[in-house]
Amino acid sequence: MSDASARITETIQGNDVVLYMKGTKSMPQCGFSSRVAGVLNYMGVDYADVNVLADEDIRQGIKEFSDWPTIPQLYVKGEFVGGCDIITEMTLSGELDTLFEENGVGYDKDAAEKIREANG
Repeated sequence: MSDASARITETIQGNDVVLYMKGTKSMPQCGFSSRVAGVLNYMGVDYADVNVLADEDIRQGIKEFSDWPTIPQLYVKGEFVGGCDIITEMTLSGELDTLFEENGVGYDKDAAEKIREANG
């Protein structure tokens, strides 16, 4: 296991929700990362953010780890959930709420509903 892979494993096992993104949750540096971080922030989800721009090994390593070519990448309870399009789809369908509920992840249900209403 490479150093990057070991650090990724440690991060996703040590946090219920992890977002590998360009930038940080308070200052995303690409539109896709901004969209996913915005959803999680608005829904009040407690999550760890990992800025792949700060570490080239992690930036490449996360793509190999998940076998997914793009960033951002969301993990819940150690499992890869998806990137921006999948998270957007899951938010609008209510699947993300279900995933959080099944895994004991706290979030604001009213905020989730407001996102769906605004995009309905």
